[in-house]
Amino acid sequence: MLLSGHGSSTDEEESVRLATAAITEPLQSPIPENVEQGSLPNSTAGLAPEAPPLDAAPVNGLKISSQSWRRGGLGSKALVTLTLRNGNDYAVKDIEIFCSFALRDGSHLTDRRRMIHETVNMKSRKTFAQMHVGFVNVNANQTKCSLVTASRA
Repeated sequence: MLLSGHGSSTDEEESVRLATAAITEPLQSPIPENVEQGSLPNSTAGLAPEAPPLDAAPVNGLKISSQSWRRGGLGSKALVTLTLRNGNDYAVKDIEIFCSFALRDGSHLTDRRRMIHETVNMKSRKTFAQMHVGFVNVNANQTKCSLVTASRA
């Protein structure tokens, strides 16, 4: 419960008081005391069987087999070339990539995300050439891209 006082027109802060409740009685068990252990009916009896486990995420079957990058524009655009290999038994689309940019010594500079709305067919590979992933620091010398999410086509 949250209570606040109404002050006058002065510039004083309004005080806020929090009220808490304490449970003084022990919680009651939903099983009566006179019922013996094991005499209750099976709680899963009469219910539908469990659904089979969901397939692995589509992104698990994807792999970046090669990647490179270069600068575009006035040196602040990052243009990434990726080859994606789809090992799934189905096509995937809406692939999100995450690229991390760093200095020559490995010091982290910035991160960029990009959604690829194209489809990669099952058991195939596709190259995406010079995709603009965002603007980066002009001192960035290296990048490492990884896959974040994908969905079934």
